[in-house]
Amino acid sequence: MHVPARLVTSVDLDKTAGPSFDTDDQMAVSALLELELDDGRRVVLLDDRGWSSHGRGVWAHTTLEDLAETTRMVVGPDEPPDGVSYEEEAAMHWGELASRARSSGIDVDGSDLVALPHDVDISPEVRARVARGRR
Repeated sequence: MHVPARLVTSVDLDKTAGPSFDTDDQMAVSALLELELDDGRRVVLLDDRGWSSHGRGVWAHTTLEDLAETTRMVVGPDEPPDGVSYEEEAAMHWGELASRARSSGIDVDGSDLVALPHDVDISPEVRARVARGRR
């Protein structure tokens, strides 16, 4: 049996956004959330997340710490809709992610996922883009 070790969200330039989103004034990044197991294998939990931003010198005002913080927010849980508490929304979010892991044969529940460390892996391309923006 493989034991969940951590959550990892990989951040990369969103190549589907086109070249106009890789300028000094525009950014588009994708975020892939995976559950890493004790043997190093990863199970995809979310592959449809990311964000874009624009504004004068957006890359010059972006830090790796900003990216990591935004990444964790983007992969959820989301803000609850009217009539739903944050706790209910969070439980639903983590429960759905646990269900996705279980469909890959990993015995885990939402509370197990919440307790895991959550690391953000920023791609070399994004790191280079942040560094170029600072020049």
